[in-house]
Amino acid sequence: MPTAETLEKFIARVEENAHAEAVEEFYAPDVVMRENQSAPRIGRDGAVARERAVFAKALSVTSQCVRPVFVAGDHVVIRWIFHFEWPDGTATHMEELAYQRWTGERLAEETFFYDPAQRVPIKS
Repeated sequence: MPTAETLEKFIARVEENAHAEAVEEFYAPDVVMRENQSAPRIGRDGAVARERAVFAKALSVTSQCVRPVFVAGDHVVIRWIFHFEWPDGTATHMEELAYQRWTGERLAEETFFYDPAQRVPIKS
């Protein structure tokens, strides 16, 4: 189970838009991640690479945790709002729930739940 201090540090890193760094610092090496009902992706290194690739494409990103954060033993649920501005003048605004299972101070499993229609960029 993560400590309250660890969760606050994790949330702060994401809100600083240090997503890749948050993955490096808080995720287990063999983390299992999935989006909605998709096949799982396994491994921290791949997750770091995906985060860096997405952020390299964006002009700007805003990341916000919407409180409260729900904690029950090793399980945590965080509501996030992300806003991406893209070089072509479009934007992507996403709201999602992250359902997490922690092992001690490391995130071991995470599933993101969101409406896939949000992934389609719209004119800013």
